Amino acid sequence: MSVTLGVSVAVPEPHGSRLQRHRLGFGDVAAAGIPTHVTLLPPTVADPADLPVVEAHLAAVAAAGRPFRLRLSGTGTFRPLTPVVFVRVAEGGTACARLQAAVRASGGPLARELLFPYHPHVTVAHGIAEEAMDRAQAELAGYEAAWTVRGFSLYEQDSSGVWRLCREYRFTAPRAAAPVCEPLAGVE
Repeated sequence: MSVTLGVSVAVPEPHGSRLQRHRLGFGDVAAAGIPTHVTLLPPTVADPADLPVVEAHLAAVAAAGRPFRLRLSGTGTFRPLTPVVFVRVAEGGTACARLQAAVRASGGPLARELLFPYHPHVTVAHGIAEEAMDRAQAELAGYEAAWTVRGFSLYEQDSSGVWRLCREYRFTAPRAAAPVCEPLAGVE
């Protein structure tokens, strides 16, 4: 027996539900079972006995992480390589890339090669008719949202294909120390 795991940064409300409704409206019925997210670890098969090690690894990654700003802006596509339209990560992509590298660290319990180079994004259409993909790309071209990412989550895919939240991991690394003395406004 095995489990399929994924690790991602959740898109918070109201943005997550809004993008999920759009995705469903474009005809991507799989969206009903996929929380809106930025992937850090794509679907990965694991042994259930390894879950404690996986969870300890993810807790260590979170302990070293710091909150960062993530901003979505506009759309893009992976077509013709793969049938995906996405909302672009305009800010926070470097932090997402560092996180996903730490999650998939060589020698770690989630080490794996990716089929394509890592590109943080939020999928809004996948594997649907070309006309619907074009519509998704056009209708969300002006989409904007931003928030502070304070952690990431572990998900497990159930037998019906629905992704279920297993555990959330909050960043716990100490923030940089504030200056001891800050200049007074208007004083040079």
